[in-house]
Amino acid sequence: MTELTPRDTSPAESVHFDVELDESPGAAPPVYVDTVDKQPLQIPIIPTQFRTWEGTKRWTKAVSYRTAYRAGAHAIRSPWYLVEGVFWACWGLLVLIGRQLRWAWHAELSSLLQEAATKGDLKEGRTIEQQLASRRTNRAVVLAIELVATMVLAGVLLAFAPRWVLIVVALILIPPLARIGRPADKRIIPAAVVVPRHRKLNPDVVAAAYYVAGLGHPDKPGQQITFAGRMGEDNTATGMQVLVDLPHGVTFSEVVARREKLASGLDVAMSQVDMTLDPSSNRRHQLWVGYVDPLSIPAGRTPLLDCKPRDIWRACPLGLDKRARRVMLPMMWTSILVGAQPRKGKTFTARSLGLFAALDPYVRLSVFDGKGSPDWRNFALVAYTYGFGLLPDRMQGDPLENLRSTLRGAKQDILQRNAKLSELPSSICPEGKLTRDIARDPRFGMPVWVIILDEFQEYLNTGDTEFDEEIAELLVFCVKVGPSVGVIMLSSTQKPSGLGSTSKVGKRFTDYRDNHLTRFALKTGSWQVSDAVLGSGAYSEGFDSSALPVGDGSDGGPDFRGIGILYDAPVPNATVRTYFADGQDAEKILQAARRYRERAGTLEGMAAGAEVAAQARDPLTDALDAFRGDETFLSWGTLATRMGEQQPERYAKTSGDALSKTLREMKLGIESKSGAEKDRPGERPRGVYLANLRRALEARNAKDSR
Repeated sequence: MTELTPRDTSPAESVHFDVELDESPGAAPPVYVDTVDKQPLQIPIIPTQFRTWEGTKRWTKAVSYRTAYRAGAHAIRSPWYLVEGVFWACWGLLVLIGRQLRWAWHAELSSLLQEAATKGDLKEGRTIEQQLASRRTNRAVVLAIELVATMVLAGVLLAFAPRWVLIVVALILIPPLARIGRPADKRIIPAAVVVPRHRKLNPDVVAAAYYVAGLGHPDKPGQQITFAGRMGEDNTATGMQVLVDLPHGVTFSEVVARREKLASGLDVAMSQVDMTLDPSSNRRHQLWVGYVDPLSIPAGRTPLLDCKPRDIWRACPLGLDKRARRVMLPMMWTSILVGAQPRKGKTFTARSLGLFAALDPYVRLSVFDGKGSPDWRNFALVAYTYGFGLLPDRMQGDPLENLRSTLRGAKQDILQRNAKLSELPSSICPEGKLTRDIARDPRFGMPVWVIILDEFQEYLNTGDTEFDEEIAELLVFCVKVGPSVGVIMLSSTQKPSGLGSTSKVGKRFTDYRDNHLTRFALKTGSWQVSDAVLGSGAYSEGFDSSALPVGDGSDGGPDFRGIGILYDAPVPNATVRTYFADGQDAEKILQAARRYRERAGTLEGMAAGAEVAAQARDPLTDALDAFRGDETFLSWGTLATRMGEQQPERYAKTSGDALSKTLREMKLGIESKSGAEKDRPGERPRGVYLANLRRALEARNAKDSR
């Protein structure tokens, strides 16, 4: 596999091709520019698939599956085939009778007789009339004999033949009669497997496609498409490629923007077309057309499964591009945003990058998952700090406080790193920035720090305005200043369009999203959302993640999850099929990553058993403590006020609505209901009953004891 860099394709000789779409009479013999090898092609004596035992087994398995599939598909439809066959056979019998009657009537001589009568040629007319009468008589006799023979044979079969003979005769007669009766374009038994269409490419086809896309004109001077090299198969044997010279004044960006029309002109899927700009000219590029849709072929499992140590200073294997070249994404000096609709591979992609960072024992890792799914839980084996979900528990403490403490620490660390790097001598820090040796030397205390935020929008919409605003400010600072000193932000979201631009947090959300240097968009719902992930202007350049194919393989078709557009990255923009790592793969890799950190002495923070950044809040018990005397009901506002009085460091800024949301999201059956407070008997505000909170506490204790 080659990395995502254009292959050097300089023409072996300077050749110019004049493309004519229609062959001119008397022209010289054609020159086949798509011939790569002048030697005659020799087919192998033993077919390639039968040269090894494994190949023979694969071929046998494929043929057996295809045969069994066809048999099953036709078997289930056989009753309908029989109904259609009988119908068209009956119609075919009528058609056959009509043909025989026309034959007996001898329409040819009838037309000649009519022609003679029109001319007034009595002599020729009498001759034709005599011939016509004689032949009609003879053919009528033949028809009578056929009719009598058919009736006798049918009577004998019906009277004396056993039933199985009648069935055999019917099965023999139905196919030819149905073939006679059915229309020519209507098949009774359609194909169970539709064979993919193959398109043979040559310069005429390519040039015609460019003209259809409006990238030149065959008849206008200086507007013809020319070729700077011979068309041939690429080095991966996955498609054809050729260097194309556009007319003067037509740019490469115009070709990218019209890729959809170009694919239509080539009669292939848009994902089968790829263009790479040639560095010698902005109008010269390499056109590649795949034999099959490359996005329907999975990239396979991640190479990280070898569980070998990795180096964050080297590029991470992200997946394969459309030409089966490995895409290596550098993570240093950048920040990465991953966006997509739910269940399109967003979390798996971000997790793969996190697994690569985890395998470098000198990388500090912080992981926060706003949705609290199991996808990231195993990162607790190696993470310096972590938080899963929004609610506190005994394992992690309060995830929101962990995040706030982590970002505060990251901001302070970034400021200190800038100061330290500026003071280091040039012998240690030649360019005034972080180096691999400095990052790995514990004396300097500046390891590469990767902070992962999955569904980061959840941390900006907790209901606690003060918390949301502080987190938003810290995130914007880290994503702007952090990458230059080795603090890498890896963020993912299914809501890239934002939280609204009117609030302060909404504006900071947009700032944080737009300041990521590297963007990766999987399937999105519209081009506007695609632009939100990839950056404004990506759509005008031909990059639209909403146009990516859809399918999860559940219907037997291709699985297109995990396919996305890499944009504005340290490597060329590409459509990438990401490598796959499921939960078991992630656990295996993280177990190895923990062993490497233990050996290197770099296992630290929460993974090493350190205390959490802040003591966990327990809103449920704190709410119970706010009830006084014989009170059985408190409104949310009163409850929040009392909790703020009892513990101002935790609840001073908490509103009634925020408290209601926090308690109900514990999913312990806490309900918001109307009731009467002891001090305000005439009012019925929304709040919570004491008995409801006690039942919730009992349910949580019972759950924890299991």
